[in-house]
Amino acid sequence: MTMKPFFLITIDTEGDNLWKNGELTTRNAGFLERFQTLCERFGFKPCYLTNNEMAIDPVFQPFARSVIERGTGEVGMHLHAWNSPPDHAATDRAGQDKAYLIEYPDEIMRAKVDFLTKRLEDVFGTKMLSHRAGRWAFDERYAALLLEYGYLVDCSVTPHVDWSQTPGRRDGKGGTDFRQFPESAYLLDPDNISRPGRSSLLEIPMSTRLKYPSWVRSIKSAYDTIRGKTYRDSVSWLRPKKGNVQEMIRLADQILDEGADYVEFMLHSSEFMPGGSPTFTDDASIEQLYTDLEVLFRHLANRCQGITLAGYYQHFMSKAL
Repeated sequence: MTMKPFFLITIDTEGDNLWKNGELTTRNAGFLERFQTLCERFGFKPCYLTNNEMAIDPVFQPFARSVIERGTGEVGMHLHAWNSPPDHAATDRAGQDKAYLIEYPDEIMRAKVDFLTKRLEDVFGTKMLSHRAGRWAFDERYAALLLEYGYLVDCSVTPHVDWSQTPGRRDGKGGTDFRQFPESAYLLDPDNISRPGRSSLLEIPMSTRLKYPSWVRSIKSAYDTIRGKTYRDSVSWLRPKKGNVQEMIRLADQILDEGADYVEFMLHSSEFMPGGSPTFTDDASIEQLYTDLEVLFRHLANRCQGITLAGYYQHFMSKAL
């Protein structure tokens, strides 16, 4: 009997509306139970990739401990460097720049990974195995730190997406260019994270695909050049926006029909709260989000089974033996 592919659910679990500067709050922790209940109804197991402010939130802590104890999900690490200890004022800049971790000095990178890993493990009483970089910024130094601290999974890669034009610190070089990275899971090469290697760290890239065939992209690129603009590829994500449920279903079906053994969904924890993000700003938009999630999850339940990121690692490694 052929095994069903897997539906991986990743939630960047972080403070409220980090798209704007202001007071750091974590009210969205109180809105996660509804989503967890939806996942459990379909047998799906989300991974809450958790930032420092959520790790110390008194509402999120018992919620996440219950998920772990019942085996209905996973807690991993998600590090936004500018508001995660220890402080490094020259780069943190009080969060005004939203600096990438890879823009910090090596010793500060290590100190921030060390602090948050140990905090999460102390708070939730379990080894941290899964990780996603804050704002998707990843490099070989970061991968080496994850290996050092015993992580098994990273899911920071977004195939076809170039973050180099998205600024972190104001005098930096932008984020990571993932356009030449694999679309499928691979044990990464610590010397070049864009290619498979022999390390123990499994990269599970996000489910992102180019929207248009190459001939359409060529025309669009030429047109933008005439207009004096830089062409940027349009990419579909398995990630909710307003009114994109059919696009998500088409993308998931496309990837599964290609023979992939997983599709990977993501959202931010704050997007489950009215006003917690620029996308879902009120009660009506949250209700529409849940209507769309119901449609998507019901569709994928016919094609996929639920698993955590760490569980997928075990599956991947068993196939490799």
